[in-house]
Amino acid sequence: MRVFRLTLLCLAIFATTGCGRKSTGRIVGEPSAAQSPSVSTPVQSPGSSASPSQAQSPKTGQGPALDLSRLENSVRPAVIWVTMFDSSGKLLRTENAFFISGDGKFITTAHAIEGGVNAVAKMADGRIYDVSGVLTASTTLDLAVLQADVKYVPFLTLNKNPNLEPDRRVGVVGSGLAGADGAPRDVIISTRQSDRLEIAGPISSSSIGSPVVSENGEVVGVVISAGEKATVRPSNAVDSLLGQIASDAKPRWPEIARAIVTPTPAPRPTPKPRLVYAPAPAFPSEVRSRPGGAWSGRFRLNFNARGNVTNIQVIQSTGNNVLDQSALNTLRQWKSAPGQEWAATVPVTFQSK
Repeated sequence: MRVFRLTLLCLAIFATTGCGRKSTGRIVGEPSAAQSPSVSTPVQSPGSSASPSQAQSPKTGQGPALDLSRLENSVRPAVIWVTMFDSSGKLLRTENAFFISGDGKFITTAHAIEGGVNAVAKMADGRIYDVSGVLTASTTLDLAVLQADVKYVPFLTLNKNPNLEPDRRVGVVGSGLAGADGAPRDVIISTRQSDRLEIAGPISSSSIGSPVVSENGEVVGVVISAGEKATVRPSNAVDSLLGQIASDAKPRWPEIARAIVTPTPAPRPTPKPRLVYAPAPAFPSEVRSRPGGAWSGRFRLNFNARGNVTNIQVIQSTGNNVLDQSALNTLRQWKSAPGQEWAATVPVTFQSK
């Protein structure tokens, strides 16, 4: 009995030992685990393409990016704001424009002058000029050429034969008075037709009337509408419009001419004179003063029938030549509603804080 039990115990120990051994046998032709080549599957992030060779770069336009800083320095001095008034002196609208010649000819849209009988041109450096009138306009092109009353101003060169194929990079430069909306922009021409272009937007309405320029600052178009696909009138259309101006042409306001031709059923009473633009003189920084000091003067302004100041007389000085000159410089910019000649005495007080 003891021999039988010992034999079973030995068999159990042998079975246990045999199960713990690892088999070294394998099928010929199959690699072992140590020899098996590793197989890896490429991992792609969501949305990535199947192959790097198939990835497409975004559309960037022909040529390198424009030097916007250089365009701002060379183009913006000639870009202005033109402010239009109606016959009652009411402000109609303000729009971008740009000088196209040193004697004060400038370009804007035709719809900017609708109903206008008076206007001023404002430069980014603070200078304000009277606008004499319209030299020519085209409602079909939505372009107008006006004349400012100046001796000389910076102006832009017109590229009469621009290469404006789709995907061409161009710049849009607005007036410095428009703040961030007037900042130069690098845009791309998306569509070209014989008399119009479209540029990839968005372009805000405050950019209408702005010049579209090439990389060297030459005018290749004018923005005439805003939106996701802003419309641009090419520079050859501008050149065609300039060619319609006779050498002896005189600037005039179409609304005034229409009023002269159209008879009125009864004479209307002359409206009372009133100011439509009267900025306050600034206190010059070079004048040293004690806090609470005040200097007062009186100045007599003469206005012509178009509402412009023609003469200023110092009735009473402020007692300080610098303050007097500051008052004179500002009062020359005042505008009244057109209609009749008149004069007004204006008190001016400079108060230090």
